[in-house]
Amino acid sequence: MAELLAGESWHGKIFDGRWKDPGAGAIKVTEPATGAVLGEVGNASASDVDAAARIAAAAQPGWAARTGEERAQVLRRAALTLQANRAEVERWLIREGGSVPGKAAFEVQLVLSELWEAAALPTQPSGLLLPSSQDGRTSIARRVPLGVVGVISPWNFPFLLAMRAVAPALALGNSVVLKPDVHTAISGGVVIAQLLREAGLPEGVLHVLAGEAEPGQALTENPDIAMISFTGSTSVGRLVGAAAGRTLKRVSLELGGNNALIVLDDADLDAASSAGAWGSFLHQGQVCMTAGRHIVLENVADEYLDRLTRRAAVLPVGDPNTADVALGPLINAQQLAHVDRIVQGTVTEGAEIRTGGTHQGLFYRPTVLAGVTTAMPAFREEIFGPVAPVTVVRDEAEAIAVANDSEYGLVAAIQTGSVDRGTRVADQLRTGMVHINDQTLNNDAYAPFGGVGASGNHARFGTQTSWDEFTQWQWRTSRPTAQAFPF
Repeated sequence: MAELLAGESWHGKIFDGRWKDPGAGAIKVTEPATGAVLGEVGNASASDVDAAARIAAAAQPGWAARTGEERAQVLRRAALTLQANRAEVERWLIREGGSVPGKAAFEVQLVLSELWEAAALPTQPSGLLLPSSQDGRTSIARRVPLGVVGVISPWNFPFLLAMRAVAPALALGNSVVLKPDVHTAISGGVVIAQLLREAGLPEGVLHVLAGEAEPGQALTENPDIAMISFTGSTSVGRLVGAAAGRTLKRVSLELGGNNALIVLDDADLDAASSAGAWGSFLHQGQVCMTAGRHIVLENVADEYLDRLTRRAAVLPVGDPNTADVALGPLINAQQLAHVDRIVQGTVTEGAEIRTGGTHQGLFYRPTVLAGVTTAMPAFREEIFGPVAPVTVVRDEAEAIAVANDSEYGLVAAIQTGSVDRGTRVADQLRTGMVHINDQTLNNDAYAPFGGVGASGNHARFGTQTSWDEFTQWQWRTSRPTAQAFPF
């Protein structure tokens, strides 16, 4: 069986149903673990985006007119093609994004779930029969596609965080222009284009254009784009929201997080420290759901710190393509500098490094910080690296107050010996998601995913909430015959 990305057709190209030359040359895609060049993708210009939006707008009505079953079949075939080529896709995630093999396999499995769940959307009921205030009139409300959806996706879970918008948007009759991040434009863009082309998606319905700020800005400003679905940093999300607002687009913003893992004094500390390590160090901490603040009651804090430190100290770090490691490289030197600045700045203000705090190249050791107060950088900022800052509090009430002391509101987790107690705490947390006796990194294709505050604008990913995100209501009435009015 031929590999999904075999051949040279996609190298240095952008996609509109076929691979073609871009307007701004090509971008080299490098392996963060080694610096090796893995390939080239097309560098889209603003004019490329404008052309893609026109083509997508022209193609969308025909795609929406397909039966729900026809649209569902395309997504089912894409899922089957991915299943047959999953080892190849996992290898790209490992080499291009620095994923360890387990994370890559997990990401592919999540994308399969997204495709299967999205395939169920087109055959669900899409409207309501309404009561009518007038005799003889039929009144309905129906869901209709938005038109062209622009998707701007990040580099950390590139395949998943693009597909969770692309698949339901297509399923519900929209066309899509996808701008993947340049660091992972193959696994977050080329793979998606190849899967859906193999699955029989009509030309012009999906466009994939990698690039830096220029194509992203063009997407947000283009009048043919009805919606922007953006996943990325809060700072960039604010710019996207402002730009999209000028053309009155719908905007879905899934942004950063500085998530609290609360450890109560009745918790199983072995399980809690395991959840804490997983929550802070999975994919080098480069996840919006990472446990960025460990908030621990004082009478169990010393033991929790000891257990967490022992776990972190033995985690192997290295090239995930060639070695059996728990952590791979950070994505680039800029991210490394950001992580190290926060760690060193927090130590300068009085925190203690229990383990880690060092790096070799882009490989940053898993780091545990003790004595972190609410004023320190590691508490206030989103680190996006393998760092577990531990803040000690007196009691449950202070734990809740400290957890809520953040502009972010994505997810929280609570470790406790009592689900009732955990539920009481969860009810008082200002986050879009809460997990009791679990860690912060959870994702189901059918669950509403999203945050509040600086973590997002209350948009939600998930198959049921996809109807809210990617369609709009239309009210339609009809009478069997026309009637006269007083004028």
